[in-house]
Amino acid sequence: MSSFRIFDIAGAGMSAQSVRLNTVASNLANAESVSGDANAVYKAKHPVFQAVQSDQAGDIGNSVQVLDIVESQAAPEQRYDPGNPLADANGYVYAPNVNTVEEMVDMISASRSYQNNVEVMNTARNLLLATLKLGQG
Repeated sequence: MSSFRIFDIAGAGMSAQSVRLNTVASNLANAESVSGDANAVYKAKHPVFQAVQSDQAGDIGNSVQVLDIVESQAAPEQRYDPGNPLADANGYVYAPNVNTVEEMVDMISASRSYQNNVEVMNTARNLLLATLKLGQG
């Protein structure tokens, strides 16, 4: 495997975690939004990752890509709030079934995974620079 392939792998990991962070941010931003229609309420989004094996010019390496972003199929939360202007004929509004605690844990996990990929890139860069300096001196 080429020494430079590590940058592609870590970069793909950073890109995937960035998508994950964006979906978590979207979910948290819409966690308290309500609608008068259960079908129109915001649905939490979650990325689906896929491991990728590539064979480029004899180099075999593993990577990750975002295969899709799927919407949660969980039923929305039904709240009785007849004073809300968005309430349906029965006085109910519907809120997305977004668990903010789970989203915060997912955000911390994605952030740490992103940071780990940054550290991999920094370490690989430092090792390559140290290798280049071996011939000097």
